[in-house]
Amino acid sequence: MSLIGKEVKPFAAKAFKNGEFIDVTNEDLKGQWSVFCFYPADFTFVCPTELEDLQNHYAELKELGVEVYSISTDTHFTHKGWHDSSETIGKIEYAMIGDPSQTISRNFEVLNEEEGLADRGTFIIDPDGVIQAVEINAGGIGRDASTLINKIKAAQYVRNNPGEVCPAKWQEGGKTLKPSLDLVGKI
Repeated sequence: MSLIGKEVKPFAAKAFKNGEFIDVTNEDLKGQWSVFCFYPADFTFVCPTELEDLQNHYAELKELGVEVYSISTDTHFTHKGWHDSSETIGKIEYAMIGDPSQTISRNFEVLNEEEGLADRGTFIIDPDGVIQAVEINAGGIGRDASTLINKIKAAQYVRNNPGEVCPAKWQEGGKTLKPSLDLVGKI
C-alpha cells in the first residue's frame, strides 16, 4: 500500500546530532520540509557514500527549508561511534536517528524483517507531516542527493502553485502544466 499522501505515524526516537543526543518525534516534522533517509546499517560500505552526499548538499537543502534525518536500526550510541571514528561520517551535521525498536522503519514500510535492517528508502515529507515522494532502492544501489533536490523543488512548486504540475525532467524555472480537458491526448 502506498504511503504517498499519508501522514507520518507517531514516533519518538533518540538521535545523534552535532555532538549531542537529541529527541526526535513526528511533531518535529511539522512546519518544515523533511527528508528521511533510511539505510541498512552503520559501519558499512554504500551507506557512508550516500550520507556524505547528503551532507555535501545539506546547505542547499537547508536553503530550501528542508531538514534531513538519516535513520537506521542501529542505536544513537552506534551513530555517535561511527561519527567519531569515520572521517566521512564525522562531517555529518544532520540528525542520525536510531531505530533499534524498528518502529520507524516498520511505519515507513522499509524494514527487512528477516534481517532486522532498513532498506534504502528516501521520503520527502511536507510541512504538514504528509509524505509526498518515496524512493526505495535495493541494498547495492546508492542514491544521489542532487536528484532528491530536484524532487523537493518540484514538490514545493506544486504545493505553492495549486492547479499546476511538474512534467518529467522538470527543472526549477521550467515549464509546468495545468491539467485540463484541453490537454487530454495532446501531450
